[in-house]
Amino acid sequence: MMDAVKLALVGAALLLLGGAAVVGGVLPAAEALAIAERVWPILLFVVAVTVVAELAAVAGVFDVVAGFLARLSRGRTVLLWLLVVALATVSTAFLSLDTTAVLLTPVVIAVARANALPALPFAFTTVWLANTASLFLPVSNLTNLLAEHRLGEIGPLGFLALMGPSAVVAVAVTVALLFVLHRRALTGRHVPAAAPRVADRTQLRVAAVVVALLLPLLVSGLPPWLPAVVAAAALTVFFAWRSPAVLDVRLVPWSLLVFASGLFLAVGALEALGSGAVLSAVAGAGETLVDLWRLAGTGMLAANLVDNLPAYLAFESTADSPTRLAALLIGVNAGPLITPWASLATLLWHQRLRAVGVEVPWRRYMLLGLLAAPLIVGLSVIPLALR
Repeated sequence: MMDAVKLALVGAALLLLGGAAVVGGVLPAAEALAIAERVWPILLFVVAVTVVAELAAVAGVFDVVAGFLARLSRGRTVLLWLLVVALATVSTAFLSLDTTAVLLTPVVIAVARANALPALPFAFTTVWLANTASLFLPVSNLTNLLAEHRLGEIGPLGFLALMGPSAVVAVAVTVALLFVLHRRALTGRHVPAAAPRVADRTQLRVAAVVVALLLPLLVSGLPPWLPAVVAAAALTVFFAWRSPAVLDVRLVPWSLLVFASGLFLAVGALEALGSGAVLSAVAGAGETLVDLWRLAGTGMLAANLVDNLPAYLAFESTADSPTRLAALLIGVNAGPLITPWASLATLLWHQRLRAVGVEVPWRRYMLLGLLAAPLIVGLSVIPLALR
């Protein structure tokens, strides 16, 4: 499994390869600078929103919201699960799939245990929705931010207009499959648990206000990195005063930064060597339903073979229209449900589950993913062909 250290090592190796390509003249320096100009706002956003989410989790924001939803269900298990579905969808759409996988997963497992419910249905809910609900907004997934840049900075509303119908289908199919697979565990009633204990209510209130203000700003049309950086700075200053021990360099996702930076440079070098022509032959062309299925399916297969970020970068040049780019996003966002390494969020999710004592065999995960991924991707592409 690719943990943070291995991810950073792979990223460092890719950076060295990319640097060698620049020095050797394979990748012109001007193109390398263009890649850096495209990437820095995206990576800055990733860092800032990760810091915000981590500090909000420390303050207990996710615990309190999940506890509120548990009480709101009034002992009806299926209603509690549907409220978790809504929370995972909103968390993914506004705060990214990694936030849902890393920070929401242990909270949801704790809620399930506190209410004497099986953990697995809730665990699969967070990881599947972390991937499939990441189609809604640019900030939902790193691939979306890259796509928005390629689309000419269409903004959150333009992105939602393009991807919204497919995202709704992806989430609806995901929820339907999850319910069918876990229906026995999701029916009946339970005794609601008491509200979670909050150690520092002032800390909770401040973090909650910052998050509440950040969410609408992320879809306001401002560059996403700007409100995210302001929110991260505000929480950092507050925690430096209130709980300085919480602040640690590990709040910053260093391994992801190194990996993404190296990947961007390495893919740029491959494109300079002519990889685009080969991949175009694989992905095809056109915007009929079959053409879009072909591209989305190619993206899904590539993501499950090598991870969704390199899969997107590799095939981005073959998506020469908004509709084709949307199909590729469906494949690389909603499709990484089969192999453990298809999405970094999946690996992080599995690590968090093991940390709280929940074991999900990869064999079971992959078999269920083989059922879910093609169905979700195939049905989600249909709205694009009807545009």
